[in-house]
Amino acid sequence: MGFAVRFEKEKAYLKTANFDLVQTFECGQAFRWVCCGDKYTGVVSSKVLNMRQTGDEICLWPCTEDEFYAFWMDYFDLERDYAALIESFRPDPVLYKAACFGSGIRILKQDIWETLISFIVSSNNSIHRIKGIIKRISEKYGSRISFGGEEYYAFPKPDQLSKATIEDLVKCGAGYRAEFILKAAIKVNEGYTLRSLYNLSIEEARKELIEFSGIGQKVAECICLYSLGHMNAFPVDTWIKKSMELYYIGSACSKKAIMEQAKRLYGVNAGIAQQYLFYYARENKINEIVKINVDIEV
Repeated sequence: MGFAVRFEKEKAYLKTANFDLVQTFECGQAFRWVCCGDKYTGVVSSKVLNMRQTGDEICLWPCTEDEFYAFWMDYFDLERDYAALIESFRPDPVLYKAACFGSGIRILKQDIWETLISFIVSSNNSIHRIKGIIKRISEKYGSRISFGGEEYYAFPKPDQLSKATIEDLVKCGAGYRAEFILKAAIKVNEGYTLRSLYNLSIEEARKELIEFSGIGQKVAECICLYSLGHMNAFPVDTWIKKSMELYYIGSACSKKAIMEQAKRLYGVNAGIAQQYLFYYARENKINEIVKINVDIEV
């Protein structure tokens, strides 16, 4: 295993390369991690977890040894060698530069139901607004969790969310997405088995996901990457489109052409490459990414 961990009184002390809390939680893949002073607090699958990073050590609490190995190890993708992956990108100077910049990003393995609704909410939306909408939906329809003297709310299960009204979802900030959220909740509550998507190829999963109202190509790719474990998924947003056109294609083109190019360039690791490119382009407002040409040969 590429990590070391020790346990003391429901705390896990983790040491591993290429894991930065800020980069991982602020890169647009998850919306229920909140920075509180020097720590992050997240509500994940009805669990509340605190995390604090000091140098190369990350403390997780409350976290028993059983919980760590049964749940958090997989959630944080701790068995993947990200250092070796970044090194494999070295022949591509643009991607390598972006990967080194965001070297602490890990792809989280998130719950399929919460991911599906979260990325319906994400359509044409900012990360700040997405977080607020999901927080309000959870507080209105999710189960309450008492933790550390504070009240938190789990993301609502399909049966809970299927009782919502479009009007109330709009009040939560969902806007036109309210109808899509309610339709998805009713569909799953009435018997559609989301877990069956784990048994499908990425092509089959895309087709199934796009059958949901409010899910297009980009949202389907996000769900495939952030929940179903398809590391070859390649969501294309504005930042990715600009980056790919600038460095790999040379002119404006369709999202389909960009995805085909990404498949050729990055293969099974296209999704991780996408996250590095997205994070670099967004953090540097794309203008900075142009400067890569100044100090490397493309």
